[in-house]
Amino acid sequence: MKLLSLRLILLGTLCITSLSAHAVFIGNDQGRAEFPQGALSFTDALVAYNPVIRNNEPTPNFRQPLNAVGLPDHTAAENNNPCPPGGTCSAVSLGDGGSITLRFVDNRLTGSGNNQADLWVFEVGTDIEDTFVEISQDGNLWHGVGKVFGSTAGIDIDAYGWTTAHQFAFVRLRDDPALDAQVGTSVGADIDAVGAISTVAVVREPATWALMLGGAALLAARCRRSVAR
Repeated sequence: MKLLSLRLILLGTLCITSLSAHAVFIGNDQGRAEFPQGALSFTDALVAYNPVIRNNEPTPNFRQPLNAVGLPDHTAAENNNPCPPGGTCSAVSLGDGGSITLRFVDNRLTGSGNNQADLWVFEVGTDIEDTFVEISQDGNLWHGVGKVFGSTAGIDIDAYGWTTAHQFAFVRLRDDPALDAQVGTSVGADIDAVGAISTVAVVREPATWALMLGGAALLAARCRRSVAR
């Protein structure tokens, strides 16, 4: 009976392939959206940061790319007292025509099967700055999905032919150099966060499942020997 209980516990553990989450409104002082998967929805890692820097603008305190990873946290106070030198900023500036590439690690962006926004970009600050958006499944082949027109804004990737069957791990944002201010301490789009409204949790790779099943079998064998004794 003990061995049977152990097997049931192991199988129950192995069958968990997604994180439980609740639909919540997440945002900052400039806007918010409903994310059905909660905090799981936001990018987890920085892949590349390629700012365009002219005359030391954007200044170093605005060139902190990890500020675009995770949950949005920009506050209205920052509009009146922008990130001071050596201070903590909530967003990263791309410079005039610069870009940043972010990755979803524990989830993937998908289409939704309707005309609602699937991807949400939190671009902050007092200037409304346009940003081109591209998505990729593998980080090599990129697909343009239009652009966001400053502040917090969403994109419906279904409008570009993608469906619930497509999953994307990478998002690249590039400031539109033809519009908005071309100089300033925080020149370029200022990215606070990027979240996938339409998203799925990552299912473990087959190799990982094999390793876990092998470990479970070994543990079960040891349990059998222990019971036999």
